[in-house]
Amino acid sequence: MDPLVHSFKTDITNIELPLQFNYPFYYQPHELAVLAAQQLQAYLEQQSQWFVANGTQEAGKMFGVLVVQDEEKNLGFLAGFSGKLGGETTQEHFVPPIYELERVDQFFKQETDKLDAITQQIAALENDPVNIQLIADYNAQAIAQAQSLEQEQERIKALKRERRLLLKREKAVMETEAFKNFEARQRQLSLNNNFFLKEYEVYLDDKIATLKNQFESLQLELENLRSKRRKGSLWLQDWLFDEYNFLNARIERQNVKELFKNRMPDVPPAGTGDCAAPKMLQYAYAQNLKPITMAEFWYGPSPASKVRSHGNFYPACRSKCEPVLEFMLQGLDVEDNPLLENPAVDKELEIIFEDEHMLAVHKPAEFLSVAGKSIMDSVQTRMKAKYPNATGPMIVHRLDMSTSGILLVAKTMEAYHQLQQQFLKRTVEKRYVAVLNGSLEKESGFIDLPLRVDLDNRPCQLVDFEYGKSARTRFEVIERKHGKTKVHFYPITGRTHQLRVHAAHVDGLNAPIVGDDLYGTTGSRLHLHAEQIIFEHPLSRKRISLNVPAPFDFTA
Repeated sequence: MDPLVHSFKTDITNIELPLQFNYPFYYQPHELAVLAAQQLQAYLEQQSQWFVANGTQEAGKMFGVLVVQDEEKNLGFLAGFSGKLGGETTQEHFVPPIYELERVDQFFKQETDKLDAITQQIAALENDPVNIQLIADYNAQAIAQAQSLEQEQERIKALKRERRLLLKREKAVMETEAFKNFEARQRQLSLNNNFFLKEYEVYLDDKIATLKNQFESLQLELENLRSKRRKGSLWLQDWLFDEYNFLNARIERQNVKELFKNRMPDVPPAGTGDCAAPKMLQYAYAQNLKPITMAEFWYGPSPASKVRSHGNFYPACRSKCEPVLEFMLQGLDVEDNPLLENPAVDKELEIIFEDEHMLAVHKPAEFLSVAGKSIMDSVQTRMKAKYPNATGPMIVHRLDMSTSGILLVAKTMEAYHQLQQQFLKRTVEKRYVAVLNGSLEKESGFIDLPLRVDLDNRPCQLVDFEYGKSARTRFEVIERKHGKTKVHFYPITGRTHQLRVHAAHVDGLNAPIVGDDLYGTTGSRLHLHAEQIIFEHPLSRKRISLNVPAPFDFTA
Protein backbone atom coordinates (compact mmCIF):
# COMPACT_ATOMS: atom_id res chain seq x y z
CA MET A 1 0.00 0.00 0.00
CA ASP A 2 1.04 3.62 -0.55
CA PRO A 3 3.44 4.67 2.27
CA LEU A 4 1.23 7.71 3.02
CA VAL A 5 -1.81 5.47 3.52
CA HIS A 6 -1.58 4.47 7.18
CA SER A 7 -2.94 1.15 8.35
CA PHE A 8 -5.23 1.03 11.36
CA LYS A 9 -3.49 -0.39 14.42
CA THR A 10 -6.80 -1.46 15.97
CA ASP A 11 -9.20 -4.08 14.64
CA ILE A 12 -11.81 -2.42 12.39
CA THR A 13 -13.31 -5.53 10.80
CA ASN A 14 -16.61 -5.14 12.66
CA ILE A 15 -17.04 -1.44 11.94
CA GLU A 16 -19.56 -0.71 9.21
CA LEU A 17 -18.59 1.80 6.55
CA PRO A 18 -20.69 4.97 6.37
CA LEU A 19 -23.35 4.97 3.69
CA GLN A 20 -22.35 8.45 2.55
CA PHE A 21 -19.32 10.73 2.82
CA ASN A 22 -19.83 13.20 5.65
CA TYR A 23 -20.84 16.81 4.92
CA PRO A 24 -17.58 18.60 5.91
CA PHE A 25 -19.09 21.81 7.33
CA TYR A 26 -21.31 20.12 9.92
CA TYR A 27 -20.74 16.53 10.99
CA GLN A 28 -20.31 14.00 13.75
CA PRO A 29 -17.08 12.09 13.04
CA HIS A 30 -17.58 8.48 12.04
CA GLU A 31 -16.05 5.80 14.28
CA LEU A 32 -13.35 5.10 11.68
CA ALA A 33 -12.38 8.77 11.57
CA VAL A 34 -12.21 8.89 15.38
CA LEU A 35 -9.87 5.88 15.45
CA ALA A 36 -7.70 7.41 12.73
CA ALA A 37 -7.56 10.72 14.63
CA GLN A 38 -6.58 8.95 17.85
CA GLN A 39 -3.79 7.10 16.03
CA LEU A 40 -2.53 10.34 14.47
CA GLN A 41 -2.61 12.11 17.83
CA ALA A 42 -0.53 9.30 19.33
CA TYR A 43 2.01 9.90 16.55
CA LEU A 44 1.98 13.67 17.17
CA GLU A 45 2.69 13.14 20.86
CA GLN A 46 6.10 11.76 19.83
CA GLN A 47 6.88 14.81 17.64
CA SER A 48 7.37 17.59 20.19
CA GLN A 49 9.83 19.40 17.87
CA TRP A 50 6.88 20.75 15.89
CA PHE A 51 5.15 22.32 18.87
CA VAL A 52 7.95 23.83 20.94
CA ALA A 53 9.93 26.93 19.90
CA ASN A 54 12.65 28.49 22.07
CA GLY A 55 11.64 26.28 24.94
CA THR A 56 7.99 27.37 24.96
CA GLN A 57 4.95 25.60 23.57
CA GLU A 58 3.43 27.26 20.52
CA ALA A 59 -0.25 27.51 19.65
CA GLY A 60 -1.66 24.33 18.16
CA LYS A 61 -2.68 23.43 14.63
CA MET A 62 -5.56 21.89 12.70
CA PHE A 63 -4.94 18.35 11.49
CA GLY A 64 -7.11 16.03 9.43
CA VAL A 65 -7.64 12.38 8.68
CA LEU A 66 -9.26 10.94 5.56
CA VAL A 67 -10.27 7.27 5.64
CA VAL A 68 -9.71 5.79 2.18
CA GLN A 69 -10.19 2.51 0.36
CA ASP A 70 -7.91 1.18 -2.37
CA GLU A 71 -8.92 -0.86 -5.42
CA GLU A 72 -8.62 -4.11 -3.39
CA LYS A 73 -11.06 -2.68 -0.78
CA ASN A 74 -8.31 -2.31 1.81
CA LEU A 75 -8.95 0.46 4.31
CA GLY A 76 -6.42 2.94 5.61
CA PHE A 77 -6.21 6.66 6.25
CA LEU A 78 -4.35 9.74 5.07
CA ALA A 79 -3.10 12.45 7.40
CA GLY A 80 -2.90 16.16 6.63
CA PHE A 81 -2.19 19.46 8.35
CA SER A 82 -3.27 23.02 7.60
CA GLY A 83 -0.69 25.57 6.52
CA LYS A 84 2.85 24.74 7.58
CA LEU A 85 4.14 22.31 10.19
CA GLY A 86 7.51 23.02 11.75
CA GLY A 87 7.92 25.87 9.28
CA GLU A 88 7.65 23.52 6.29
CA THR A 89 4.92 22.75 3.75
CA THR A 90 5.85 19.04 3.72
CA GLN A 91 6.56 16.55 6.45
CA GLU A 92 6.93 12.79 6.50
CA HIS A 93 3.72 10.97 7.39
CA PHE A 94 1.50 13.66 5.79
CA VAL A 95 0.12 14.27 2.31
CA PRO A 96 1.93 16.91 0.23
CA PRO A 97 0.56 20.31 -0.88
CA ILE A 98 -1.77 20.63 -3.88
CA TYR A 99 0.82 22.12 -6.21
CA GLU A 100 3.81 20.43 -7.89
CA LEU A 101 6.06 20.64 -4.88
CA GLU A 102 9.62 20.63 -6.27
CA ARG A 103 9.07 23.03 -9.17
CA VAL A 104 6.86 25.44 -7.24
CA ASP A 105 8.97 25.42 -4.09
CA GLN A 106 12.11 26.23 -6.05
CA PHE A 107 10.52 29.15 -7.92
CA PHE A 108 8.60 30.28 -4.83
CA LYS A 109 11.82 30.36 -2.83
CA GLN A 110 13.53 32.46 -5.51
CA GLU A 111 10.70 35.00 -5.46
CA THR A 112 10.32 35.06 -1.68
CA ASP A 113 14.09 35.59 -1.43
CA LYS A 114 13.61 38.71 -3.58
CA LEU A 115 10.81 39.92 -1.31
CA ASP A 116 12.93 39.15 1.74
CA ALA A 117 15.76 41.22 0.23
CA ILE A 118 13.37 44.18 -0.13
CA THR A 119 12.24 43.69 3.46
CA GLN A 120 15.87 43.75 4.56
CA GLN A 121 16.42 46.98 2.60
CA ILE A 122 13.46 48.56 4.34
CA ALA A 123 14.69 47.39 7.73
CA ALA A 124 18.20 48.70 7.00
CA LEU A 125 16.84 52.14 6.13
CA GLU A 126 14.50 52.22 9.14
CA ASN A 127 17.21 51.07 11.56
CA ASP A 128 20.05 53.22 10.20
CA PRO A 129 21.11 55.56 13.07
CA VAL A 130 21.59 58.41 10.60
CA ASN A 131 18.02 58.01 9.33
CA ILE A 132 16.64 57.61 12.85
CA GLN A 133 18.31 60.89 13.81
CA LEU A 134 17.08 62.53 10.60
CA ILE A 135 13.49 61.57 11.35
CA ALA A 136 13.81 62.72 14.99
CA ASP A 137 15.37 66.06 13.95
CA TYR A 138 12.77 66.70 11.27
CA ASN A 139 9.84 65.85 13.55
CA ALA A 140 11.25 68.08 16.30
CA GLN A 141 11.78 71.03 13.95
CA ALA A 142 8.42 70.50 12.25
CA ILE A 143 6.70 70.61 15.65
CA ALA A 144 8.69 73.72 16.65
CA GLN A 145 7.82 75.36 13.32
CA ALA A 146 4.13 74.60 13.76
CA GLN A 147 4.21 76.00 17.30
CA SER A 148 5.99 79.20 16.17
CA LEU A 149 3.52 79.71 13.36
CA GLU A 150 0.59 79.06 15.68
CA GLN A 151 1.94 81.60 18.20
CA GLU A 152 2.28 84.22 15.50
CA GLN A 153 -1.22 83.49 14.23
CA GLU A 154 -2.59 83.93 17.75
CA ARG A 155 -0.65 87.23 18.16
CA ILE A 156 -2.11 88.61 14.91
CA LYS A 157 -5.61 87.43 15.87
CA ALA A 158 -5.23 89.27 19.20
CA LEU A 159 -4.19 92.47 17.36
CA LYS A 160 -7.19 92.07 15.08
CA ARG A 161 -9.53 91.81 18.08
CA GLU A 162 -7.94 94.92 19.59
CA ARG A 163 -8.45 96.87 16.34
CA ARG A 164 -12.10 95.88 16.25
CA LEU A 165 -12.61 97.19 19.78
CA LEU A 166 -10.66 100.35 18.93
CA LEU A 167 -12.77 100.95 15.81
CA LYS A 168 -15.92 100.49 17.86
CA ARG A 169 -14.76 103.02 20.46
CA GLU A 170 -13.45 105.61 17.97
CA LYS A 171 -16.54 105.42 15.81
CA ALA A 172 -18.59 106.69 18.74
CA VAL A 173 -16.41 109.81 19.25
CA MET A 174 -14.80 110.68 15.91
CA GLU A 175 -16.19 112.72 13.06
CA THR A 176 -17.32 110.70 10.03
CA GLU A 177 -14.51 111.79 7.69
CA ALA A 178 -11.83 111.39 10.35
CA PHE A 179 -13.16 107.93 11.23
CA LYS A 180 -12.99 106.85 7.57
CA ASN A 181 -9.31 107.77 7.47
CA PHE A 182 -8.72 106.02 10.79
CA GLU A 183 -10.57 102.91 9.57
CA ALA A 184 -8.48 102.84 6.37
CA ARG A 185 -5.25 102.95 8.39
CA GLN A 186 -6.45 100.07 10.56
CA ARG A 187 -7.38 98.05 7.47
CA GLN A 188 -3.87 98.64 6.08
CA LEU A 189 -2.38 97.46 9.37
CA SER A 190 -4.44 94.28 9.06
CA LEU A 191 -3.20 93.73 5.50
CA ASN A 192 0.37 94.34 6.66
CA ASN A 193 0.00 91.75 9.42
CA ASN A 194 -1.43 89.16 7.01
CA PHE A 195 1.43 89.80 4.59
CA PHE A 196 3.92 89.46 7.43
CA LEU A 197 2.34 86.14 8.47
CA LYS A 198 2.77 84.72 4.97
CA GLU A 199 6.37 85.96 4.85
CA TYR A 200 7.00 84.44 8.28
CA GLU A 201 5.62 81.09 7.12
CA VAL A 202 7.97 81.18 4.11
CA TYR A 203 10.85 82.05 6.45
CA LEU A 204 10.06 79.08 8.71
CA ASP A 205 9.78 76.75 5.71
CA ASP A 206 13.15 77.92 4.43
CA LYS A 207 14.73 77.18 7.81
CA ILE A 208 13.88 73.46 7.58
CA ALA A 209 13.84 73.12 3.77
CA THR A 210 17.06 71.10 3.61
CA LEU A 211 16.00 68.81 6.45
CA LYS A 212 12.53 68.44 4.95
CA ASN A 213 13.93 67.45 1.55
CA GLN A 214 16.13 64.80 3.18
CA PHE A 215 13.17 63.49 5.20
CA GLU A 216 10.81 63.36 2.21
CA SER A 217 13.48 61.70 0.09
CA LEU A 218 13.83 58.97 2.73
CA GLN A 219 10.06 58.53 3.00
CA LEU A 220 9.73 58.29 -0.79
CA GLU A 221 12.46 55.65 -0.93
CA LEU A 222 10.73 53.64 1.80
CA GLU A 223 7.32 53.94 0.16
CA ASN A 224 8.73 52.84 -3.21
CA LEU A 225 10.29 49.78 -1.57
CA ARG A 226 7.06 48.96 0.32
CA SER A 227 5.04 49.36 -2.88
CA LYS A 228 7.48 47.10 -4.75
CA ARG A 229 7.21 44.49 -2.00
CA ARG A 230 3.41 44.74 -1.91
CA LYS A 231 3.08 44.36 -5.69
CA GLY A 232 5.57 41.50 -5.72
CA SER A 233 3.71 39.70 -2.96
CA LEU A 234 0.37 40.07 -4.78
CA TRP A 235 1.91 38.89 -8.03
CA LEU A 236 3.48 35.88 -6.33
CA GLN A 237 0.21 34.99 -4.62
CA ASP A 238 -1.62 35.21 -7.97
CA TRP A 239 1.07 33.09 -9.62
CA LEU A 240 0.83 30.53 -6.84
CA PHE A 241 -2.95 30.32 -7.27
CA ASP A 242 -2.36 29.38 -10.90
CA GLU A 243 -0.71 26.24 -9.53
CA TYR A 244 -3.70 25.25 -7.37
CA ASN A 245 -5.63 22.98 -9.71
CA PHE A 246 -8.02 20.82 -7.73
CA LEU A 247 -9.36 17.38 -8.62
CA ASN A 248 -12.78 15.97 -7.80
CA ALA A 249 -14.08 12.39 -7.63
CA ARG A 250 -14.76 12.46 -11.38
CA ILE A 251 -11.07 13.38 -11.89
CA GLU A 252 -12.14 16.72 -13.32
CA ARG A 253 -9.75 19.60 -12.74
CA GLN A 254 -10.52 23.21 -11.76
CA ASN A 255 -8.24 26.11 -10.90
CA VAL A 256 -8.83 27.90 -7.60
CA LYS A 257 -9.34 31.30 -9.26
CA GLU A 258 -12.20 29.84 -11.32
CA LEU A 259 -13.83 28.46 -8.18
CA PHE A 260 -13.96 31.94 -6.62
CA LYS A 261 -14.82 33.86 -9.80
CA ASN A 262 -18.54 34.37 -9.10
CA ARG A 263 -18.26 34.77 -5.35
CA MET A 264 -17.77 37.71 -3.01
CA PRO A 265 -14.91 38.37 -2.81
CA ASP A 266 -13.98 36.96 -6.21
CA VAL A 267 -10.31 36.56 -5.23
CA PRO A 268 -9.29 33.51 -3.17
CA PRO A 269 -8.16 34.40 0.35
CA ALA A 270 -4.46 33.86 1.10
CA GLY A 271 -3.88 30.27 2.17
CA THR A 272 -6.75 28.82 0.13
CA GLY A 273 -5.97 25.20 -0.69
CA ASP A 274 -3.50 24.79 2.17
CA CYS A 275 -5.99 23.35 4.66
CA ALA A 276 -5.87 19.66 5.55
CA ALA A 277 -9.13 18.65 3.87
CA PRO A 278 -8.39 19.68 0.25
CA LYS A 279 -4.82 18.36 0.47
CA MET A 280 -6.01 14.92 1.60
CA LEU A 281 -8.78 14.69 -1.03
CA GLN A 282 -6.37 15.79 -3.77
CA TYR A 283 -3.90 13.07 -2.84
CA ALA A 284 -6.64 10.41 -2.65
CA TYR A 285 -7.97 11.23 -6.13
CA ALA A 286 -4.46 11.38 -7.63
CA GLN A 287 -3.63 7.93 -6.17
CA ASN A 288 -6.97 6.37 -7.17
CA LEU A 289 -8.09 6.00 -3.55
CA LYS A 290 -11.78 6.20 -2.65
CA PRO A 291 -12.61 8.69 0.16
CA ILE A 292 -14.82 7.09 2.81
CA THR A 293 -15.07 9.63 5.65
CA MET A 294 -13.10 12.60 6.94
CA ALA A 295 -12.59 14.59 10.11
CA GLU A 296 -10.45 17.52 11.24
CA PHE A 297 -9.28 18.15 14.79
CA TRP A 298 -7.25 20.68 16.77
CA TYR A 299 -4.02 19.57 18.37
CA GLY A 300 -2.21 21.68 20.96
CA PRO A 301 -2.89 24.88 22.90
CA SER A 302 -5.68 27.20 21.83
CA PRO A 303 -4.78 30.33 19.86
CA ALA A 304 -5.32 33.68 21.58
CA SER A 305 -8.40 34.70 19.60
CA LYS A 306 -10.31 31.57 18.57
CA VAL A 307 -11.91 28.90 20.70
CA ARG A 308 -10.00 25.71 19.95
CA SER A 309 -9.73 22.80 22.38
CA HIS A 310 -7.07 20.13 22.15
CA GLY A 311 -8.43 16.96 20.55
CA ASN A 312 -11.81 18.43 19.59
CA PHE A 313 -13.21 17.90 16.09
CA TYR A 314 -14.11 20.96 14.02
CA PRO A 315 -15.84 21.55 10.68
CA ALA A 316 -13.92 22.76 7.64
CA CYS A 317 -13.51 26.54 7.40
CA ARG A 318 -15.94 28.25 5.04
CA SER A 319 -14.13 31.28 3.64
CA LYS A 320 -11.26 29.26 2.14
CA CYS A 321 -12.62 25.73 1.86
CA GLU A 322 -16.31 26.01 0.95
CA PRO A 323 -15.88 26.78 -2.78
CA VAL A 324 -12.97 24.32 -3.01
CA LEU A 325 -14.70 21.41 -1.26
CA GLU A 326 -17.96 21.99 -3.12
CA PHE A 327 -16.03 21.17 -6.31
CA MET A 328 -13.78 18.45 -4.87
CA LEU A 329 -16.70 16.46 -3.46
CA GLN A 330 -18.52 16.34 -6.80
CA GLY A 331 -18.79 12.70 -7.85
CA LEU A 332 -18.97 11.45 -4.25
CA ASP A 333 -22.19 10.48 -2.53
CA VAL A 334 -22.19 13.15 0.20
CA GLU A 335 -24.65 13.62 3.05
CA ASP A 336 -27.16 16.42 2.63
CA ASN A 337 -26.36 19.70 4.33
CA PRO A 338 -28.09 19.33 7.72
CA LEU A 339 -28.08 23.11 8.11
CA LEU A 340 -30.68 23.34 5.33
CA GLU A 341 -33.12 21.17 7.29
CA ASN A 342 -35.67 22.93 9.49
CA PRO A 343 -35.20 21.56 13.03
CA ALA A 344 -38.33 23.36 14.28
CA VAL A 345 -40.86 21.50 12.10
CA ASP A 346 -42.65 19.70 14.95
CA LYS A 347 -41.94 22.25 17.69
CA GLU A 348 -44.45 24.67 19.19
CA LEU A 349 -44.10 28.08 20.82
CA GLU A 350 -45.52 28.30 24.34
CA ILE A 351 -47.00 31.72 25.18
CA ILE A 352 -46.17 32.52 28.81
CA PHE A 353 -47.49 36.12 28.91
CA GLU A 354 -49.82 38.11 26.67
CA ASP A 355 -51.92 41.27 26.50
CA GLU A 356 -53.05 43.59 23.69
CA HIS A 357 -49.60 45.24 23.45
CA MET A 358 -47.09 42.40 23.67
CA LEU A 359 -46.45 38.80 24.54
CA ALA A 360 -43.61 36.54 25.67
CA VAL A 361 -42.93 33.06 24.31
CA HIS A 362 -40.84 30.13 25.43
CA LYS A 363 -38.65 29.40 22.40
CA PRO A 364 -37.46 25.78 22.17
CA ALA A 365 -33.86 24.94 21.31
CA GLU A 366 -33.04 24.63 17.60
CA PHE A 367 -35.65 27.21 16.66
CA LEU A 368 -34.75 30.41 14.79
CA SER A 369 -35.71 33.77 16.29
CA VAL A 370 -35.98 35.36 12.83
CA ALA A 371 -36.02 33.85 9.36
CA GLY A 372 -32.66 32.74 7.99
CA LYS A 373 -31.22 32.54 4.49
CA SER A 374 -32.44 29.02 3.82
CA ILE A 375 -34.97 28.39 6.63
CA MET A 376 -37.97 30.71 6.87
CA ASP A 377 -39.69 29.05 9.83
CA SER A 378 -38.98 31.15 12.92
CA VAL A 379 -40.56 32.85 15.93
CA GLN A 380 -40.97 35.95 13.77
CA THR A 381 -42.76 34.21 10.87
CA ARG A 382 -45.04 32.26 13.21
CA MET A 383 -45.95 35.38 15.17
CA LYS A 384 -46.65 37.29 11.93
CA ALA A 385 -48.98 34.47 10.87
CA LYS A 386 -50.70 34.29 14.27
CA TYR A 387 -51.14 38.07 14.56
CA PRO A 388 -51.62 39.38 11.00
CA ASN A 389 -52.79 42.80 12.25
CA ALA A 390 -49.74 43.40 14.40
CA THR A 391 -47.51 46.27 13.32
CA GLY A 392 -43.75 46.55 13.30
CA PRO A 393 -40.99 43.90 13.34
CA MET A 394 -42.50 42.22 16.44
CA ILE A 395 -39.24 40.49 17.52
CA VAL A 396 -37.58 42.87 20.00
CA HIS A 397 -34.45 40.80 20.74
CA ARG A 398 -33.05 37.45 19.69
CA LEU A 399 -31.79 34.17 21.05
CA ASP A 400 -29.36 31.89 19.20
CA MET A 401 -31.15 29.12 17.33
CA SER A 402 -29.66 26.52 19.71
CA THR A 403 -30.59 28.48 22.86
CA SER A 404 -33.98 27.97 24.48
CA GLY A 405 -35.80 30.43 26.69
CA ILE A 406 -37.92 33.55 26.97
CA LEU A 407 -38.34 35.85 23.97
CA LEU A 408 -40.34 39.11 24.02
CA VAL A 409 -42.63 39.97 21.10
CA ALA A 410 -44.32 43.35 20.46
CA LYS A 411 -47.74 43.57 18.83
CA THR A 412 -47.60 47.32 18.13
CA MET A 413 -44.91 49.67 16.86
CA GLU A 414 -45.20 51.72 20.05
CA ALA A 415 -44.59 48.66 22.21
CA TYR A 416 -41.72 47.58 19.96
CA HIS A 417 -39.90 50.92 20.24
CA GLN A 418 -40.43 51.16 23.99
CA LEU A 419 -39.15 47.63 24.65
CA GLN A 420 -36.25 48.07 22.25
CA GLN A 421 -35.16 51.22 24.11
CA GLN A 422 -35.03 49.22 27.33
CA PHE A 423 -32.66 46.73 25.69
CA LEU A 424 -30.53 49.52 24.21
CA LYS A 425 -30.31 51.26 27.59
CA ARG A 426 -29.61 47.88 29.24
CA THR A 427 -32.36 48.24 31.82
CA VAL A 428 -33.72 44.77 30.99
CA GLU A 429 -32.44 42.16 33.44
CA LYS A 430 -31.69 38.76 31.88
CA ARG A 431 -30.57 35.55 33.52
CA TYR A 432 -29.43 32.43 31.70
CA VAL A 433 -28.72 29.00 33.09
CA ALA A 434 -26.05 26.81 31.52
CA VAL A 435 -24.24 23.56 32.18
CA LEU A 436 -20.51 23.77 31.49
CA ASN A 437 -18.21 20.93 30.57
CA GLY A 438 -15.72 21.37 33.41
CA SER A 439 -15.53 22.11 37.11
CA LEU A 440 -15.04 25.82 37.79
CA GLU A 441 -12.88 26.87 40.71
CA LYS A 442 -14.43 30.30 41.23
CA GLU A 443 -17.88 30.75 42.74
CA SER A 444 -18.59 33.91 40.74
CA GLY A 445 -16.87 36.42 38.55
CA PHE A 446 -16.85 38.77 35.61
CA ILE A 447 -15.75 38.11 32.00
CA ASP A 448 -14.71 40.95 29.72
CA LEU A 449 -13.63 39.66 26.29
CA PRO A 450 -14.42 41.80 23.20
CA LEU A 451 -15.84 39.89 20.25
CA ARG A 452 -16.08 40.15 16.48
CA VAL A 453 -17.17 37.76 13.75
CA ASP A 454 -14.60 35.25 12.50
CA LEU A 455 -14.42 36.31 8.85
CA ASP A 456 -12.95 32.93 7.89
CA ASN A 457 -15.67 30.94 9.59
CA ARG A 458 -19.00 32.73 9.97
CA PRO A 459 -21.06 32.80 12.16
CA CYS A 460 -18.42 31.92 14.75
CA GLN A 461 -17.06 34.74 16.88
CA LEU A 462 -13.52 35.34 18.07
CA VAL A 463 -11.87 37.47 20.74
CA ASP A 464 -10.26 40.62 19.37
CA PHE A 465 -9.01 43.34 21.73
CA GLU A 466 -8.24 45.70 18.82
CA TYR A 467 -11.35 45.50 16.64
CA GLY A 468 -13.85 43.57 18.76
CA LYS A 469 -16.94 45.08 20.38
CA SER A 470 -17.19 45.18 24.16
CA ALA A 471 -18.72 41.98 25.55
CA ARG A 472 -19.22 41.60 29.31
CA THR A 473 -20.77 38.83 31.36
CA ARG A 474 -21.26 38.17 35.07
CA PHE A 475 -21.56 34.57 36.28
CA GLU A 476 -22.41 32.64 39.45
CA VAL A 477 -21.90 28.94 40.13
CA ILE A 478 -25.07 27.09 41.16
CA GLU A 479 -23.89 23.49 41.47
CA ARG A 480 -21.05 21.12 40.52
CA LYS A 481 -21.56 17.47 39.67
CA HIS A 482 -19.92 14.75 37.53
CA GLY A 483 -17.15 17.08 36.36
CA LYS A 484 -19.67 19.65 35.13
CA THR A 485 -20.77 23.01 36.51
CA LYS A 486 -24.20 24.60 36.41
CA VAL A 487 -24.01 28.39 36.32
CA HIS A 488 -26.14 31.49 36.04
CA PHE A 489 -25.04 33.95 33.36
CA TYR A 490 -25.98 37.63 33.55
CA PRO A 491 -25.06 39.21 30.20
CA ILE A 492 -24.36 42.94 30.49
CA THR A 493 -23.98 43.27 26.71
CA GLY A 494 -25.74 41.22 24.07
CA ARG A 495 -23.20 40.17 21.44
CA THR A 496 -23.69 37.21 19.11
CA HIS A 497 -22.60 33.94 20.83
CA GLN A 498 -21.36 36.00 23.80
CA LEU A 499 -22.11 33.46 26.51
CA ARG A 500 -20.88 30.55 24.41
CA VAL A 501 -17.51 32.18 23.68
CA HIS A 502 -17.09 33.56 27.22
CA ALA A 503 -17.67 30.05 28.57
CA ALA A 504 -15.38 28.23 26.13
CA HIS A 505 -12.50 30.65 25.59
CA VAL A 506 -9.25 29.93 27.41
CA ASP A 507 -9.28 33.48 28.86
CA GLY A 508 -12.94 33.16 29.84
CA LEU A 509 -14.13 30.18 31.87
CA ASN A 510 -12.25 27.67 29.67
CA ALA A 511 -15.25 25.34 29.99
CA PRO A 512 -17.53 25.14 26.93
CA ILE A 513 -21.26 24.81 27.36
CA VAL A 514 -22.37 21.19 27.15
CA GLY A 515 -23.63 20.39 23.64
CA ASP A 516 -22.02 23.43 22.01
CA ASP A 517 -21.31 22.23 18.46
CA LEU A 518 -19.42 25.43 17.56
CA TYR A 519 -17.14 26.01 20.55
CA GLY A 520 -17.19 22.65 22.33
CA THR A 521 -18.50 19.20 21.47
CA THR A 522 -21.82 18.21 19.96
CA GLY A 523 -24.47 16.77 22.27
CA SER A 524 -28.19 16.19 22.49
CA ARG A 525 -28.69 19.96 22.71
CA LEU A 526 -26.96 23.17 23.74
CA HIS A 527 -27.32 23.42 27.52
CA LEU A 528 -28.04 27.15 27.54
CA HIS A 529 -31.44 28.56 28.49
CA ALA A 530 -32.74 32.12 28.97
CA GLU A 531 -34.74 31.36 32.10
CA GLN A 532 -35.60 34.80 33.48
CA ILE A 533 -36.28 38.28 32.14
CA ILE A 534 -37.34 41.40 34.07
CA PHE A 535 -38.53 44.45 32.16
CA GLU A 536 -40.92 47.38 32.23
CA HIS A 537 -44.27 46.94 30.47
CA PRO A 538 -44.21 49.23 27.39
CA LEU A 539 -47.55 50.92 28.22
CA SER A 540 -48.38 50.43 31.89
CA ARG A 541 -44.71 50.90 32.97
CA LYS A 542 -45.18 48.16 35.57
CA ARG A 543 -42.15 45.98 36.28
CA ILE A 544 -42.74 42.44 34.95
CA SER A 545 -40.71 39.37 35.88
CA LEU A 546 -41.04 36.18 33.80
CA ASN A 547 -39.41 32.85 34.56
CA VAL A 548 -39.26 29.51 32.72
CA PRO A 549 -37.12 26.75 34.31
CA ALA A 550 -34.43 25.14 32.15
CA PRO A 551 -35.60 21.96 30.38
CA PHE A 552 -32.29 20.21 31.15
CA ASP A 553 -30.02 19.30 34.04
CA PHE A 554 -26.59 17.71 34.33
CA THR A 555 -27.67 14.56 32.54
CA ALA A 556 -30.57 15.79 30.37
